[in-house]
Amino acid sequence: MEKYFEATTTVAEEETLRDYFSKESVATHLEQYAPMFQYFSRAKEERFTRQVPLKAKNNIYKWASVAAAVVLAFGLYFGNDYREQQIADQEKALLAYNQTKKAFALLAVNFNKGTEKVAYLNEFEETKQKIYNNN
Repeated sequence: MEKYFEATTTVAEEETLRDYFSKESVATHLEQYAPMFQYFSRAKEERFTRQVPLKAKNNIYKWASVAAAVVLAFGLYFGNDYREQQIADQEKALLAYNQTKKAFALLAVNFNKGTEKVAYLNEFEETKQKIYNNN
């Protein structure tokens, strides 16, 4: 029995042990092992008799994962395009802002030149009024 539990027995020795424990007369000090060998004998003869259905599995999880991967890929692709478009739009807006700022600066310079000329006109008008009032 020690060799059996250490797994050092040969096939022939194991067969001898199975035959010995399948009999009704077993030594009293070995009776505790008899149910174990009887179970092994019965388990060896057991067969699975039910029919196993071989129908196709519902592949909803497989298709759902494929759909999720496709949605993720589209999201990454079109999301990246949208982000690039937003960046391009921001760059265009910044360029338009800078050009508008330059145009307003130029307009302010010219407006200031015009107001200087108006100041001369006011001075001319005052002088003209003095001349007409003195006569």
